[in-house]
Amino acid sequence: MSPHLGWAEPPYAVSLADVLPSVVASLRVAPAEGDAWAQPVVALPPARSAVVVLADGLGARQLARRLGHAPFLRTLEPAAPQVRSGFPSTTTTSLTSFGTGLLAGQHGLVGWQVRLPGTTDRLLNHLSWKDGPDPASYQPHPTLLQRAERAGVRVCTVSRGEFAGSGLTRAALAGGRFLAAREVDERIEQTLQALAGEGPALVYLYWPEVDKVGHVHGPDSWQWGEAVEELDSGLRTLAARLPGGTSLTVTADHGMVEAPEWQRHDLAFSPELGEGVELLGGEPRAPYVYCRPGAADEVAGTWREVLGDDALVRTREEAVADGWFGPVRPEVLERIGDVVVAMRGQWTLLDSRLLRPQVLALRGHHGSLTDEETLVPLLHRPA
Repeated sequence: MSPHLGWAEPPYAVSLADVLPSVVASLRVAPAEGDAWAQPVVALPPARSAVVVLADGLGARQLARRLGHAPFLRTLEPAAPQVRSGFPSTTTTSLTSFGTGLLAGQHGLVGWQVRLPGTTDRLLNHLSWKDGPDPASYQPHPTLLQRAERAGVRVCTVSRGEFAGSGLTRAALAGGRFLAAREVDERIEQTLQALAGEGPALVYLYWPEVDKVGHVHGPDSWQWGEAVEELDSGLRTLAARLPGGTSLTVTADHGMVEAPEWQRHDLAFSPELGEGVELLGGEPRAPYVYCRPGAADEVAGTWREVLGDDALVRTREEAVADGWFGPVRPEVLERIGDVVVAMRGQWTLLDSRLLRPQVLALRGHHGSLTDEETLVPLLHRPA
């Protein structure tokens, strides 16, 4: 794969935040009083009920190269010519954009790890939410699942049991019932169970394996192809059993790039990158640099000089002004690094002294602005 990956800076015409509002609108359910949602960006045919599958890590570029592994997905029509995840292109941010219909600057989950508000030396991992704040106040906006439920839709999430009630789930995907399912057959049965009953239903089905395999083996690996085959087979079985009047939509939260170890900048061996830095957050493809007071401009200059063409370096003010996060609530600003970095090509940047060996060994990463990471599929089968 060429290291010269396509690149497009936000804002985008269609993003992951537009997917669920469009699906909910296709159910033709009148919003509850005072709870109107925005006009859908993607026009979908009417349906009585809908299943939305989010396949973690199923980037549009990777899928296009491996369509031979996905005969069922090939039969689905693209609902939009080009859909992007938003920045950073990472699970916590993307799931919350998907769930709320908002970009990162509004919902506030602006990365994998951010500085915990009110502290100088603590990172909040949005995936684990360990010792994190109350999700409902940290992300105060209602989700699309909650809005649909208030409008009379039977809403259900089908996902792994360990995610039930987690901080991320409460912040990004609150609303409706939660049905736990780990194996593929169990996911299909739980989805069908959630659809049974009177009135319109909306089922969100989370599919995690493609992302896990991409991280461990790389998105260009044969193992990634096998994970897509399993996804494709499961969705074909599910589609064949969906009750009449039910649409099927398939999307993803981000893509991924191969990230070889030799294309890694490491603060442990680059002391000049650590000057003026209090804390390193974000992720290896989209680092956030939290600086000592007054040092942001100097740090940004040093990082631009050291990283050169390997990264796009912006101060927080520049990144916000350029629309990377969409409109930004004032209380979200401090969560974003004083310096924001988008890695180019296949480069990563991290501090090996702070990460577990399992993270350092990963072959696939995501988070930056490349087409490989931000382009996601939006495939639809009408009811």
